[in-house]
Amino acid sequence: MIGRITRPHGVRGEVRVETRTDQPERFHRLERVFVGERSPIPMSIERARLHQDVVILKLAGSDSRNDAEALRGQWVLVPVDEAIPLAEGELYLYQLVDMDVVTEEGEDVGTVVDVLQTGANDVLIVSTRSDPPRQVLLPDIPDVVLAVDVEAGRIVVRIIPGLMEG
Repeated sequence: MIGRITRPHGVRGEVRVETRTDQPERFHRLERVFVGERSPIPMSIERARLHQDVVILKLAGSDSRNDAEALRGQWVLVPVDEAIPLAEGELYLYQLVDMDVVTEEGEDVGTVVDVLQTGANDVLIVSTRSDPPRQVLLPDIPDVVLAVDVEAGRIVVRIIPGLMEG
């Protein structure tokens, strides 16, 4: 996942994409992407340009504001073999989504539903299993995120005072 479509841009089918890649200029080199989450569909890129902190993307078949509006909220993906290689011990952000989150004492916190990139550090959005469920924000910093076990689908965290208040 290299971005998420946030909204239409203009009236000719362009969309604004919040990037989820360290190299947003890569959109210029791509010929196609996959759009969606459960059953992503391939879409050719007609043009891409950087604008402030987003990418403006024109996808084939999206020719009006209504077409672009239908893409709102969709993930923009590339096949794994086209992903930027990671260094040892690094993960793609999409790998964190749907992982269970537990405290270092083994207490169940919830499930990661999204990851925000803030610039300073990433923030895990965790949906708790409380009744009613709520969302908590956990900064992806060494004092909070102690371990990530991809194979087990689990993240071990330390809840520092005030972190889950509210």
